[in-house]
Amino acid sequence: MSIFSKIKSAIFGEKGPLGSGHFGTPKPEAAPAPAPQTTAAQPAPTPVAPTPQAAPAAPAQSVDVEAVLSGIAANKGSALNWRTSIVDLMKLLDLDSSLDNRKELATELGYTGAKDGSAEMNIWLQKAVMRELEKNGGTVPANLKD
Repeated sequence: MSIFSKIKSAIFGEKGPLGSGHFGTPKPEAAPAPAPQTTAAQPAPTPVAPTPQAAPAAPAQSVDVEAVLSGIAANKGSALNWRTSIVDLMKLLDLDSSLDNRKELATELGYTGAKDGSAEMNIWLQKAVMRELEKNGGTVPANLKD
């Protein structure tokens, strides 16, 4: 699983604070298929109008990323500065914030600068993660992504 996928899962996913399933909605369970009932003595079934299938689910509800992360921080009693620090964000989500993992995240997200753990790289990563979370269904305030 990619580093960004781990971040996304910690906020949106099954292990995140929003419950089971993507965006906190339970995953639908597949209904068992009805057993075919055919015997030579039975007449052919009368055609019946097709039963309408359930309407497609409404678009996934947007997740307030700032509220989720603030909630995690409050529950942990954490003073981590996740709003501006990629290292603190990863720590808040119980992810390995080592330079190797941040380099991998930088590669995943398309960072083209030196992958040396510089402030420039870390600031770019923090904002890029927030932009990607928004692209994946999160609501992120402008000050966290720009």
